[in-house]
Amino acid sequence: MPALNFQERFALQVQNGTKRQTIRKRRKRPIKIGDKLFLYTGMRTKSCVKLGEGVCIETVPVTIHNTCLMLYNRAVPGIEAHRLAHNDGFESLDMMLRWFRKTHGLPFKGQIIFWRQS
Repeated sequence: MPALNFQERFALQVQNGTKRQTIRKRRKRPIKIGDKLFLYTGMRTKSCVKLGEGVCIETVPVTIHNTCLMLYNRAVPGIEAHRLAHNDGFESLDMMLRWFRKTHGLPFKGQIIFWRQS
């Protein structure tokens, strides 16, 4: 039963169900379909808040480069990449690429975790 922590900027979107995906580095024990997810913000602090629970419905390998996203080692077309960035809580693909560049460095390899609220 994995716990996922979200930055405060994403908390409301997770809580109200408009953000039902997240891009993460693969874990030692990767999240898989059917896993129950516990969604938080502020984990390991006094201000920890449980945002909800979900069930993983899909995971997709992702690589983020300076100018593009790749799913299953295939480049994602422009409009689909913009939609994916928007669904992940960013205003644009460019903002998402900048955030990943600053936060994790590029290229970034990980997985997109999709869930449904439970």
